[in-house]
Amino acid sequence: MPKRLGPEARNEALTILTGWKLAEGREAIVKRFVFRDFNEAFGWMTRVALLAEAMGHHPEWSNIYRTVDVTLATHDAGGLTELDVKLARAMDALGS
Repeated sequence: MPKRLGPEARNEALTILTGWKLAEGREAIVKRFVFRDFNEAFGWMTRVALLAEAMGHHPEWSNIYRTVDVTLATHDAGGLTELDVKLARAMDALGS
């Protein structure tokens, strides 16, 4: 099982992740992705879903038209882990 990141490692991760921030009230990171239209947003979500399934690590997300709100945390570890950072970087690479 992945281990939770300590405060220093969390802060360091946020310095390398563009646009991600700590979630309010829980140990997680959040980001809003905005695309040109629904088709582009849904296509991105599909690509991320395939990657997340291969990683065995799945995001919490919601989609309204061209906007996708993402929350990443590792539930089994009770907070933020390196898996979340890895998935966040992959999402950014596939990005908007």
